[in-house]
Amino acid sequence: MERPRSLPERSQLIKGIAGIQTQAPLKASVQSDQTAGGNIGMDSVGDTLQRLRETFSAGRTRPAEFRATQLEGLGRFLRDNKQLLQEALARDLRKPDFESEVSEFSMAQHEIHLALRNLRAWMKDEKVPRSLGTQLDRAFIRKEPFGLVLIIVPWNYPLNLTLVPLVGALAAGNCVVLKPSEISKNMEQVLAEVLPRYLDQSCFAMVLGGPEETGQLLEHRFDYIFFTGSPRVGRIVMTAAAKHLTPVTLELGGKNPCYVDDNCDPETVANRVAFFRYFNTGQTCVAPDYVLCSPEMQERLLPALQSTIARFFGEDPRSSPNLGRIINDKHFQRLQGLLGCGRVAIGGQSDQSDRYIAPTVLVDVQETEPVMQEEIFGPILPIVNVRSLDEAIDFINRREKPLALYAFSKSSEVVKQVLARTSSGGFCGNDGFMHVSLASLPFGGVGASGMGRYHGKFSFDTFSHHRGCLLRSQGMEKIYSIRYPPYTPRNLRMLLVAMETRSCSCTLL
Repeated sequence: MERPRSLPERSQLIKGIAGIQTQAPLKASVQSDQTAGGNIGMDSVGDTLQRLRETFSAGRTRPAEFRATQLEGLGRFLRDNKQLLQEALARDLRKPDFESEVSEFSMAQHEIHLALRNLRAWMKDEKVPRSLGTQLDRAFIRKEPFGLVLIIVPWNYPLNLTLVPLVGALAAGNCVVLKPSEISKNMEQVLAEVLPRYLDQSCFAMVLGGPEETGQLLEHRFDYIFFTGSPRVGRIVMTAAAKHLTPVTLELGGKNPCYVDDNCDPETVANRVAFFRYFNTGQTCVAPDYVLCSPEMQERLLPALQSTIARFFGEDPRSSPNLGRIINDKHFQRLQGLLGCGRVAIGGQSDQSDRYIAPTVLVDVQETEPVMQEEIFGPILPIVNVRSLDEAIDFINRREKPLALYAFSKSSEVVKQVLARTSSGGFCGNDGFMHVSLASLPFGGVGASGMGRYHGKFSFDTFSHHRGCLLRSQGMEKIYSIRYPPYTPRNLRMLLVAMETRSCSCTLL
């Protein structure tokens, strides 16, 4: 039974979440059962959660056919509403269609197709090696849904980061409560009005609102919580989950280092670093957050970056259709403050009325300045000078573990050293966040950048309880009796031999 939070606890929870929100809360509503004519009815959150739990307890979400139907619904949602979704992304972030296709639609559609192709294989019991004493038994891992799952979505990739975890949760057979970000308000509206039409409402609900509604939602018990957002709010979510001993995945962020060795082609590095730094106007949790290089490499890299930015966005990036905008005024003001750090070497222009910040490169940046103390999440790239690879690795290792780490060098040994001597959620040598595009690789953080992993089968596994099972008959009692008292040295020797794990396929004791 849930323990109600005291008023001070509730106030502290809401206050913590509100500290990172940037818009007034929307009126809360829960998307519930569809009524006649396709309209969405209204329930209280508590009643809705109870309804979802009853659906799960009845076993409705467990059959492969039901799960596949939900996944097919997600696919239709993407296909039927592509223009509407693109318009929402353009209104919220002025995201170019190219970037929307690559980072939102394509990745989500691939995850859906992958899950549909492999669903029955993923659900299948996984046989495990047995000991000599269990050769006549069945030993396997059964992947079971957790039950009622909460997914809290951020604003920077509001479609991708809604659908990709949702694919894993539904494929695993869970009931889902989805909390989209109210900051990307146009996408929130499309998701709220359209997505529920494509899913079975007995296993899916959507809660809308701001900090207060999110705080109240976290007071309820869930069987799993999947959160994407800042480390600060991640701590709040984890604290709320701990009240119910609820497991969590926290996909957080951090400052992702990018080491550039002297043995590099500066034009190639500039192309790749600029593309991934300024993609989505820098509002990407895995973007290169700062460059570490020698002063000599900086002198070669700066003109290459200047040329690359002009080629990508023209002489007036503000008029470029290939550069988006900052999500809202509060984030704009935060980023504008960071432009005062170090010295602006490239860009630096801004216009609050348009939420525009030019692709910017900062030099002469000190480690103690604000731009090096927080995740930038915008089109600003600081360059910090180091004298050697060892100094760069020391710089990286004395900071929190990042979500991603990048190393550029023509020497494979240098890249391998950075990989071997550091720790991060993910790693890519000689490119940006291409590792995130592979569903065959896990995506997730470590330490302050998060916990847990997803994408592809990793998503299915994240939202599944892996239940260890052994099935034995009631026969052979004479043999199994060696484990019972009275204990003897002979029985102990026989039992220890029987407990050794064997990989052979023999079935004789």
